[in-house]
Amino acid sequence: MVKLKTVSQLEVFKNRKSILANPLPFHSENFKKYGDTFRVKVGPWQNIVFTKNPEIVLQVLQKQHKKFRKSPLQTKDLAKYIGHGLLTAEGDHWRAQRRMIQPAFHRKKLAGLLSTMQVAIKEELGQIKANETIDVFPLMGDLAFQVVARSLFSHSDIRDKMRKLQYITETNQKMLIREMRQPYLKWWFQLSGQISKHLQYSEDSRQLLNGLIEERIGLERERDDLLDMLLKATYEDGTHMSRQQLIDEVLILFTAGHETTANALSFTLFLLASHPEIQEKVFKEIQLNVSPEKDLMEWISALPYTQQCIEEAMRLYPPVYVIDRMAKEDMIIADINFLEGSLILMSVYELHRHPDFWQDPESFKPERFDKSGKKEMGSYYYPFGAGPRMCIGNSFALYEMILTLVEILSKYKVQSVTEKVELIPLISLKPKEIKLNFVKRNNS
Repeated sequence: MVKLKTVSQLEVFKNRKSILANPLPFHSENFKKYGDTFRVKVGPWQNIVFTKNPEIVLQVLQKQHKKFRKSPLQTKDLAKYIGHGLLTAEGDHWRAQRRMIQPAFHRKKLAGLLSTMQVAIKEELGQIKANETIDVFPLMGDLAFQVVARSLFSHSDIRDKMRKLQYITETNQKMLIREMRQPYLKWWFQLSGQISKHLQYSEDSRQLLNGLIEERIGLERERDDLLDMLLKATYEDGTHMSRQQLIDEVLILFTAGHETTANALSFTLFLLASHPEIQEKVFKEIQLNVSPEKDLMEWISALPYTQQCIEEAMRLYPPVYVIDRMAKEDMIIADINFLEGSLILMSVYELHRHPDFWQDPESFKPERFDKSGKKEMGSYYYPFGAGPRMCIGNSFALYEMILTLVEILSKYKVQSVTEKVELIPLISLKPKEIKLNFVKRNNS
């Protein structure tokens, strides 16, 4: 049996400021010191197991997933702000919701949303001015938020309401990160009224969404958008979601559905701008395969190299950079003893750069993801998670990202002004800023 090395509580406390700002260097340093799996002591009775061992990740997320559950970080701490939907629910409640919502994200249903997505993308990218330097991260954030908004609520102009909702989701996320990384200040967050203030923000967002749902129900004709699909969806006994549950699911679609895509798009654009020869290859693929005579799903299917660039960007900068689970029982995996209640943090960021599984892991090489190499990557590539709890919106996000790259790269060459991206790991992995120049192409 392997005895794991332990990072002491004192070491965590000494590094508390840097961990709060960005825990990734602390993780990386300890993986180098202690190997692919180690413990971190965060309290008198609490240990966390950190791992980038692909066998452990495979067992936890797929082969023995029934022996694990999501941690209270999601089922309680995150849920208090965004409710008990697919991302935060557990057990029978999660299974019932997954079965009900899954059909809305099937390929055929998503094909009907592509033109709506494209309209939102074009509108947001209309803000770009040629030959100006802009930070693309806020632009991609607005774009991804509006794509989700239009896909859910296609019937009205809700831009102002969406700005308020976007502000609330981003503000509450920052508060949650402070609670998670500074547990010793929990008493102060309660006493100072900060938690109650952010809970009120959450209530405001729920009331906003409830008003939009009421407006939809009052319409006489149906709309073939995500909200219609959720309103029509039924459980096995034929009943519909309660209003509270519907709002929970919509909040989670906004929270999880926009920021991971915004992050991935920002990093992809940065990498393409930093590798002009790869960017030119994507442009040529778009030129050859995108035309008004083809429908949007045909575009997407005809752009494999464009998709490979996105997949490689998500390897280097996975939006979900860490996945947590708690053991429901004692067990042994990879010769390591996991006790019931053990919290396991699986570092997707470290696994995606593991030199044992990736040749030249720090380099941007989209060719890794051609069809011949994809199969063997299944046990060490997790951009959308894995197993039964794999992200339900993975195809939605991928289609959105491909359509966005088509729209940008067919009109502009992107040139990087930012040499190295400063990372901000919150709930998802964000860039601090990514400044790019957009040079108008002669053909557009």
